[in-house]
Amino acid sequence: MQFFDHAIDARKALPLLESLRSALIRIAVVTVTLAVAGYFLAEPILAYLHRITQTELVAYGIADTFFSTLKIALAVGVMAGMPYTLYALFATVPRHFPNFSRKAFVGFWAASMVLFATGVIFCLKITLPFGIQFLLSFETTDIVALISIRKFVSFCFWVIFGFGLIFELPLFMMLLARIGIVDAKRLGRYRRYAIVVILIVAAVLTPTPDVLNLLLMAGPLYLLFEIGLVGMKFSGGKKDE
Repeated sequence: MQFFDHAIDARKALPLLESLRSALIRIAVVTVTLAVAGYFLAEPILAYLHRITQTELVAYGIADTFFSTLKIALAVGVMAGMPYTLYALFATVPRHFPNFSRKAFVGFWAASMVLFATGVIFCLKITLPFGIQFLLSFETTDIVALISIRKFVSFCFWVIFGFGLIFELPLFMMLLARIGIVDAKRLGRYRRYAIVVILIVAAVLTPTPDVLNLLLMAGPLYLLFEIGLVGMKFSGGKKDE
């Protein structure tokens, strides 16, 4: 099942990895700096999540609230730092792939921020509240859900960040086409395998184990895959010989 046009030259791989290592160090510094600022925003963020999900949160340990605050701060650092993270990662590409111009870099970077923000908003407005309320609907007069604040915070930000990332799929596919690693026609032949991968990814990232919420993630993800295939045809990748 070969659909890559070519492997990356080993002589190019080492400089590329070195550039990525340098970018990751800078990303870590920016993320930690923003996380410090995020510590002071933890309370209103938790209040917002509590409001949109309508959950009853409890702390099972003395330090639960403190560690939850740290998790929120780290999540703020990661997500607020995404513009720089994406900038640093995309900036490494033009140096090692001549057919990826500076103009393309700016376009990909801007699009990546829009797609990530769209994924986050989609999750906050639809998937997260709907998924949690669906699970809580199984409460009875004899069974009341008491949700750990630590697990709630981890759960929310894992799902929110996951949605932000999966909305980057079309751009990632277009990037592979742009630098000549794979083309739309060849990748399109393996659509049935892509559907299986999409279902697996959706099963991992979906906020609940039920089929309905699985489809809430798998549906947009498959649509993004198809959009990516269309985008690849216009992204300047290599054509089949």
